Order: sequence, then C-alpha cells, then structure tokens
Amino acid sequence: MAGSSHHGHTPAAWTGVIIAFIGFCVAGAFMVMAKPVGFWAGIGVILLGGLVGGIMHLAGMGQHRTPNRSATAES
Repeated sequence: MAGSSHHGHTPAAWTGVIIAFIGFCVAGAFMVMAKPVGFWAGIGVILLGGLVGGIMHLAGMGQHRTPNRSATAES
C-alpha cells in the first residue's frame, strides 16, 4: 500500500509490543515448567503491555488518527 501510513511504527506501539512479547516468553516458559503462578504472571505482563501502549498513545506518543480517505474519495 502506498501513502504515508505508518501502521504502528511509534514509540507507544513498539513499547507495548515489546512488553507483551516478554510476557508471552515468560508465560510460555512457565507453561513448559508446569508452574501456573508464573504462567499467570506472564499473562499479567501481556496485559500490562497493552495498558502501557494505550497510556503512551493517550500521552501523544502514538499514531494520530486521520479520516479514512477511501470512504470520502469519489468512485
């Protein structure tokens, strides 16, 4: 797709994804070790990644929304 769309290449997106990835790794490791408490801690870290990314977006570090041009373009 051409255009100036950044598709999430922002500090908020990268931070949220990195935190969530760490959470997936933690949850996966503890799932293999059969340690439910560690698994749920990893799930908590995944949720924390979404929360941190959302807060950073609201703080202005995310991508600004623009109107959908295809919906307003003439056919």
